[in-house]
Formats: sequence, structure tokens, C-alpha cells
Amino acid sequence: MIRTSYLTQGGLGRTLAGLSAFGLLAAPVAASAQAAGSATDAVTGNTLNLPENITMLSQNNPDLRKATAMVNGAVITGTDVDQRVALVASTSEGEIPEAEMQRLRQQILRNLIDETLQIQEAAAQEMPVSDEEVDQRYNRLAAQNFGTQPEKMDEYLASVGSSAASLKRQIRGELAWQRLISRNVSPFINVAEEEVNEMLQRLEASRGTEEYRLGEIFLSATSENATAVEQNALRIIEQLRQGGSFVAYARQFSEASTAAVGGDLGFVRLGQLPSELAAVAKEMQPGQLVGPIAIPGGLSILYLIDRKQVLMADPRDALLTLKQISISFAPGSTQEQASGRVAEFATAVQSIRGCGDAERAAQTIGAEVVENQIRVRALPEQLQQTMLDLQIGQASPAFGSVEDGVRVLLLCGRDDPQEQAGPDFNTLMSQLEDERVNKRAQRYLRDLRNDALIQYN
Repeated sequence: MIRTSYLTQGGLGRTLAGLSAFGLLAAPVAASAQAAGSATDAVTGNTLNLPENITMLSQNNPDLRKATAMVNGAVITGTDVDQRVALVASTSEGEIPEAEMQRLRQQILRNLIDETLQIQEAAAQEMPVSDEEVDQRYNRLAAQNFGTQPEKMDEYLASVGSSAASLKRQIRGELAWQRLISRNVSPFINVAEEEVNEMLQRLEASRGTEEYRLGEIFLSATSENATAVEQNALRIIEQLRQGGSFVAYARQFSEASTAAVGGDLGFVRLGQLPSELAAVAKEMQPGQLVGPIAIPGGLSILYLIDRKQVLMADPRDALLTLKQISISFAPGSTQEQASGRVAEFATAVQSIRGCGDAERAAQTIGAEVVENQIRVRALPEQLQQTMLDLQIGQASPAFGSVEDGVRVLLLCGRDDPQEQAGPDFNTLMSQLEDERVNKRAQRYLRDLRNDALIQYN
């Protein structure tokens, strides 16, 4: 697959601070592990003819293994692994348990091996990435996150236990892989016009049906290791519950081609999903996390980013003109005092006769009025439907607390979104091409692994 870093795709500061704040997450849907069967089970497709009961001739002590390797003569050190792990660990608000950290280190080592293979392949094909190119990308990323003080990127990376060299190595791997894909994969991908036209027709026929924008982390499993994979999936979910970045975990752990884009499947219809995932996605709400879900070949963790109707305007894109009327409470206010002030506030709000009357009502109780424009989808989720149901001049129910103050939102205007025209021919053509490039790139990387000489220390 085309491997692109979540650090260089999005903002470093946003990512390392934890990109995904999931809110209320659904309880994991436990996947039933298949009973371990014969190694020749037709379901697993295992044709190695292994005996069901085996005796190990030597014991493998994982405590004696170090997370280092030599890839075609190039050394990956423990420091390389430590610094890359630090980047990922910094996205998790909670402390990563030791057992989970071990699995994370193993995944990071696999990523570093792939990265090394990509850099080596680019050099072998006389397309090496220069230090100047890496520095340019690094400096651009630093400027995006630290503005006029890009040198603070070095300081930040060091503060989380990583380094500029570690991130630059990742950038070099990405640039090398992009170069290889551009020469050896993309030119050989073809999409016929008939395919695109057929997709456009299907899209128009599905107008008004629901689409779901999903994030997925896929972990492959067989009947022999299903229980262990399920436990790993549950640990990942627990880390996400504690504030870990879904994007970061998808990039590091997902075995699907969408790992390159943080697990983002884009907007899909239920019919495009495996039946097991479709049944779950249908019941999900935006911001909800569910899993692990058993599907053919392994387990999936789903995160619903958004949902909408195909080719229909989304009411959440409406632009609202609002007046926020708010009151605060003096430090040390008693519950009785606060309740009296809230009752006074509610009476004043009920007396408002349209947006032009807001300032008059606010003055009577010493409230503050702030006017602003905002799209519905930018509001807290609990408020979105409430605001969509209001008529011009109506106010939302009061909300807030003694610490944060109490407020209402008065609706003064609403500009509804236009109906969507849908993607055009060129956009769909590009989507199909990208999909096929990803699949071919995944095979390309697998071939590089198969041909590599890798020694573990």
C-alpha cells in the first residue's frame, strides 16, 4: 500500500496532541473467536498440511529479543524504534500499558523495515531522495505547525522523546515511495470511460440514500490466532477510549490499504460494505466507535466520522446568524443564588420579541450579547438538531453551568445550503485510479518484502 505518514499528511501539532476526540463511544461489540481447527481447514485455505498437535523443538523467549533488525545490510537500531514509538505514544492521552507498548514496538519495527525497503528500492532504481528535498518538506511542516518559529519543531520532538532525524527518515521513506509509485505503478493503471459512466448512473440512481463516512482499523486473523487478534483489537479500542488518535492507530496497526489515509474509507453506501460491517454502521451515530467486528479474514474496528444523503444538501451545512445571550456567576455563588439568577435569566429570555429586542432584554439582567455566524455542523452535536428546529427569532433552551456561565442562542438568520451536484466524471475517474494504485502498490511492497534479506537481533 502507499504509506503516507499521519505526521506529514496533517498538522504535526494537531496530530501529536491527539487528533480524535471521540466523545461518547459505544461499548465494544465482542467478536466471537472461531475455534481453532485443522491446519488444512478449507475455511482458512491453509494447504501446508501441518499436524494439529505440534512439538516445539526450541523455546522462544520474547524477553531476549531486541526490537532491532538489519534490512539488506541497513541497520535499524533500538533508538530508531524508540524515537518512532515516542511519536505515536504522544498521541495518546492515557499511559500505554506495557503489553500494548510491546505490540506497538513490533508494529513500528515492521513499519521501519518497509520504510527502509522503499528507500533502498528508490536508490536501486536511481531515484534517491536528496537531503535537500527532505529538509524542504520538514521545514514546510515545521512552518505549518510553529509559524515563524520552525526551530521549535526540533524542541517539541525532543521533548516527547523523538528527534528531527526520526521524522526526516519517515519523510524520506514517503518521498521515495511516492517516486516509485509514480514510475512503476501509476502509469500502468487504466480506468475505462464506461466504468466511470456506469458509476455516475448508479450514483444518480441512489440519490437520497444514506452514505456513511467511516474510519476502519482492520486486523487480519485466522482460526488459529483469532483470540489473540481480538484481544489486541480490544486493547486498541481501550487506547482510543483514553484519547488516542484514531488516525495514528489506523496508520500503525491497520492492515487494510486505507491505513495510508488513517483508515478513512470516505463516504460509502451500506451496499458497498461487507454485510457484517453494514449491519453495524447502519445503527451508528457520528463520533461513535464500535468493535471488534468479525468479518471474513479478520476483525474490524469502525469509527463513524459522518453520515449524509447521496447528492442531497446537508442541513448541517446551513449558515446560522446567532446572538448568544449569556450570564456569569460571581465566585462563591451559592446554589440558591445561582438558581435565582437562572430563573431571572429565563424570564428575560422569554420576553424577547425577535433579534432586535435581544439587547434590551439582556440589559435588564446584566447579560452579555455576542453576535456571530456559524455553520450548524460546527456547533456541539447536542445543539445541532435543536438549532435546525428553531424559527427565526426563537431561542434555544438555556445551557451551561455555574462555572462556565449559562447562555442561550437566538436564531437571527439562516442560509440553507444548495443541493449538491455530486462528483463529476473526472473526480470519479481519479477516485477509481487511486483505488487501483493503492491495491497495486500493496502488492509491490509485498514483493519487496519477499525479496529482502532481513535479520533480526
